Amino acid sequence: MGLTRSEIFTLKQNQLAAAFKAFAHPARIAILQHLIKQNTCICNDLVEELGLAQATISQHLKELKNAGIIKGTIEGTSVCYCIDEKIWEKLKKNFADFFTDEVAPGNCC
Repeated sequence: MGLTRSEIFTLKQNQLAAAFKAFAHPARIAILQHLIKQNTCICNDLVEELGLAQATISQHLKELKNAGIIKGTIEGTSVCYCIDEKIWEKLKKNFADFFTDEVAPGNCC
């Protein structure tokens, strides 16, 4: 049986790809910025803040949670979300490592 596509890449490459995918929508960026600013947030606050439908916000929160960037706890009938600090610090380091790689000058195009 052949390898799946993710198995031919390093763990760090797969983690970076998952993070970039999670960051790949402006609504998710806005959600993350709001969570960072507020430190915690109830989903309904995001609906009011961003002006998107509840279902849309929920889908974006699901993507961010699946990527491990946010975590949530149930409080009564609401779910309270916040940034996962350990993952956030790891992402910052991985992004910094990725973007500090030098592009060698050459004879491209």
